[in-house]
Amino acid sequence: MRGWDDLYPLPVPSSWVPGAAVGILSLHFIQKLLFPYFWADLRYLLKVLTYGLRMEMYRLQGRVVTILDKFVKLAEKQPHKPFLIYEGTVHTYRDVDRRSNRIAQVFLQHEALKKGDTVALLMGNEPDFIHVWFGLGKLGCVVAFLNFNVRFRSLLHCVSSCEPKILVVGADLLGTLEEILPKLQKDVSVWIMAKDSTFPNVHTLLDKIEAASEDPVPVNRCSANNLKSAVLYIFTSGTTGLPKAAVISHLQILKGAAGLWAFGVSSEDIIYITLPLYHSAASLLGIGGCIQLGATCVLKKKFSASQFWSDCRRYNVTVIQYIGELCRYLCNQPVKEGEKNHKVRLAVGNGVRNDVWREFLERFGAVKICEFYGATEGNICFMNHTGKIGSVGRTNFFYKLFFPFDLIKYDFQKDEPIRNKHGWCEKVKKGEAGLLISKVNAKNPFFGYAGNKRHTEKKLLSEVFKKGDLYFNTGDLMVQDHDNFLYFWDRIGDTFRWKGENVATTEVSDVIVMLDFIQEANVYGVSVPDHEGKAGMASLILKHNASLDLEQMYKQVVTYLPSYACPLFLRVQEKMEMTGTFKQQKFRLVDEGFNPSTITDPLYFLDNSKKAYVLLTKELHDMILSGKIKL
Repeated sequence: MRGWDDLYPLPVPSSWVPGAAVGILSLHFIQKLLFPYFWADLRYLLKVLTYGLRMEMYRLQGRVVTILDKFVKLAEKQPHKPFLIYEGTVHTYRDVDRRSNRIAQVFLQHEALKKGDTVALLMGNEPDFIHVWFGLGKLGCVVAFLNFNVRFRSLLHCVSSCEPKILVVGADLLGTLEEILPKLQKDVSVWIMAKDSTFPNVHTLLDKIEAASEDPVPVNRCSANNLKSAVLYIFTSGTTGLPKAAVISHLQILKGAAGLWAFGVSSEDIIYITLPLYHSAASLLGIGGCIQLGATCVLKKKFSASQFWSDCRRYNVTVIQYIGELCRYLCNQPVKEGEKNHKVRLAVGNGVRNDVWREFLERFGAVKICEFYGATEGNICFMNHTGKIGSVGRTNFFYKLFFPFDLIKYDFQKDEPIRNKHGWCEKVKKGEAGLLISKVNAKNPFFGYAGNKRHTEKKLLSEVFKKGDLYFNTGDLMVQDHDNFLYFWDRIGDTFRWKGENVATTEVSDVIVMLDFIQEANVYGVSVPDHEGKAGMASLILKHNASLDLEQMYKQVVTYLPSYACPLFLRVQEKMEMTGTFKQQKFRLVDEGFNPSTITDPLYFLDNSKKAYVLLTKELHDMILSGKIKL
């Protein structure tokens, strides 16, 4: 009798099969051990290459497709899909397209705007910000986004530096307009988002929009001949001085708009934007990213920590944008039941501290933090596609081929890169902090700043490693570890970051020395426990026989500076210390901080509850450190 094995004999594998299986498993374990991020790097690199090839195909075909072109196509393809949701009202792709057409028609009829003319936009977060932006874009205008926190002298500087033909002001910023109107250049035509005006020679826009046609303007007005032509000005504090208008090209918008896609966001996602639209993060990555994907955006007038998660639940938000401070504000909210009850799966942004990152994940659930690095005017970007806590991104041999950059040695005392005896800069070792510089070439251009060639030249480093090379100076210190992860370290120069904004110390000191009792002001940033960035502090030298007028000091800073730039701490000194190169000495002051127990000089604190500077006592200092006083 034959057995089962005789009837159905089991196949015997060839002798090489077990060896191959062992080899494959060995390779898998070696890859996991020595190259743990290989597949994640490969997926990300393929995405970068895919997008780059698509852009190159457009170029070879002679096609110039801008983000506005993509939006118009989407308005035809998916007219009824929500594009913006604002305060419960849905604005479809068609709605936004038609209203922006109306705005374009108003300016076409009432103003002699030429293609390439600049229009400055001073508005808060609202749908009409986007309508005006798109409408002017359809006329081929360059739109300058003004920071609505900037006041008086700085705001006038911003307007004049971009040389606009028109200034458009939101209805909630008429008080700011009233401040600058008497000193505004006479050749700037002013329009306000209202139906009537009490200001002389100021035009109203809302009444004219209602009467305007929804027909599109001639295509030749908005068609771009070159992706490298300017389309926006976005203001940045950079590393020194008053805000500068960074030139943003169609190419930069397209690159920024690809960010959400690169992190895995899809057309089915709903993105929540609470950051101000004058920021490149909200406008390019957020709004541009929605257009790139054909997705929906929930726009908030102003960030609210108490309403954040209820908004996410109400609108079924799946992707949020953040800056580090935003995450900290959310973590500082009282714990509520059901905080993980939401659909948010991705959080895209930058500047979150390691401890806040961990607390955010633990408290609010399985949200993937997608940290990235990029300067508004810069030509380099890093993306943390692996989710490594604390890192702003990751690099490798292939990434550096496409986006060449280096970290170089920096002299903090002289405030300049270190050069060797041959005059060349030197790279730092892995694990050491170095100045991030990125190569400027045809594929990665630097477009500079509007209205000031000197500022553009100051951001460039030449003869870095060899004769004729050119690099963009980011002004940021970074560290690359042995696994090729990159970490933000600090800012260089006369700047620090607070409340998610860059603060230029020279701008603050210029405002303070306008007071008749101040001889000199040295402004710098100091660390405050459990806070992102650095809080502003000013060391003051009083004029001979003058006394410190705290009331005048308070009025001066709140009138002429944005709230985030007002120094929280004052220190009155007898003598200003200087460096060997006759610059104000900041390093010792920064190290000493604002502790009244160790500093003998008089110290003062900006108490917002009292709307005044008050004496900084040990008790007050302890309350600030414990978090009992909110900064």
